[in-house]
Amino acid sequence: MPSTRRDRIAVYAVAVGFVLMSLSIAACGGKSVKRLDPSAVTDLSGRWNDTDSRQTADAMITDSLNQAWLTSHMTQSGGKKPAVIVGAIRNRSMEHIPVATFISDIERAFVNSGRVSVVAGARDRGELRAEREEQSEFASVETIKRRGMELGADFMMTGEINTIEDREGGKQVVYYQVDLTLTSIETNEKVWIGQKKIKKLIERSRFSE
Repeated sequence: MPSTRRDRIAVYAVAVGFVLMSLSIAACGGKSVKRLDPSAVTDLSGRWNDTDSRQTADAMITDSLNQAWLTSHMTQSGGKKPAVIVGAIRNRSMEHIPVATFISDIERAFVNSGRVSVVAGARDRGELRAEREEQSEFASVETIKRRGMELGADFMMTGEINTIEDREGGKQVVYYQVDLTLTSIETNEKVWIGQKKIKKLIERSRFSE
């Protein structure tokens, strides 16, 4: 223990210096966060990102809605919109791609078009059916949703994502190919097959390796 006033001042000065040094180090190593427009194109690593997911879904669904299957279905059904379910989209690449986000972008593009009905996929159906079971026991009679009223899908969309990579020195080319297929659930007929390709050149300096 410091025995004199001079010793106590010295200890206090050392403690203050340590705190100031810690704060200085923390300030130098701190992080900066900046909010961005979610629709802005932001490429950092060159990997598959939100822009690829959104633009691919929009382009492929727009293409699918402009093909003959839609007109054919509405003619045969007396103008009734087709009901579509988005099934499995498989990631066949070596890269981690959040497929659930891509499926959500596809469903959004379909719904926003107003030209088809989208029914809940397998992920959501169980929760919805459980909710109806709960309602049958706990909700007021006037608000209970009936069973057996689900809209059956006419078509299912499935697909896969593949990549091919080539690298030399500080340059890397990544080629994405997305294949989607729309199939009639009743007849197994493939009524639309779409393909979207994305090719990226990624250049890295030797200092960023």
